[in-house]
Amino acid sequence: MTSLTLTDLGWAPMGHGHCHHQFQLRDASLQVGAGEFVGLIGPNGSGKTSLLRCAYRFSKPEQGTVQLAHQNVWKQSAKWCAQRIAVVLQEFPDAFGLRVDEVVAMGRTPHKRLFDGDTLQDRQLVQGALESVGMQGFEDHAFATLSGGEKQRVILARALAQQPQLLILDEPTNHLDPRYQLELLRLVKRLNIGTLASIHDLNLAAAFCDRLYVIDHGRVVASGTPHEVLTADLLRDVFGVEALIDTHPLSGYPRITWITQP
Repeated sequence: MTSLTLTDLGWAPMGHGHCHHQFQLRDASLQVGAGEFVGLIGPNGSGKTSLLRCAYRFSKPEQGTVQLAHQNVWKQSAKWCAQRIAVVLQEFPDAFGLRVDEVVAMGRTPHKRLFDGDTLQDRQLVQGALESVGMQGFEDHAFATLSGGEKQRVILARALAQQPQLLILDEPTNHLDPRYQLELLRLVKRLNIGTLASIHDLNLAAAFCDRLYVIDHGRVVASGTPHEVLTADLLRDVFGVEALIDTHPLSGYPRITWITQP
């Protein structure tokens, strides 16, 4: 079983100027165990996306290591990583007129040689991935004509077709209405694949994540279970907002109610 370990990551964008200060990472460390759903939370500009980019081999850290199954990700080829790590980003790819099934089939690319065609197994994996996200019947639709929520589910299907050992999600629920937010996170949880996700909605993070890491100004400032991490003090310190924390009456996870002054 595969685990991801990020140790003492340091990274800053080109230029290193003060205007980029908010995106720097400093000594950021975290771990995702096999089958674990780990959430990354923090204010906008705290470094969440920068940390994820180091993890999926997009932005090379200036210090520290990224290891998947005890292998240094940055010493492996891009293809090696693509065979093991699937990424779902906030932005949708330009699909250049592709149909839904063609977008999902792109998830099989890392497992093929240059001119290999689609096999029966490839087609079955594509179909199964579309069924997993509730998009069966859309195979022939143009990706560009879909709603934001439908596109997000197709991109998740593409990630599933990759058969990854690790799933990285950057704000995966941003384009979804509440029903599909819950469905997508339930699906990810059921996959039992090691998952690292930045999540904007703290109540969703509390409901679905096994553990949370809090990042602020490029540093990991807290980690633990949702009950350990989501305290009124931490939310005040990191997010600058007063909150009431109680227990969800049906499910037992922490529930956050923001206190708004009239």
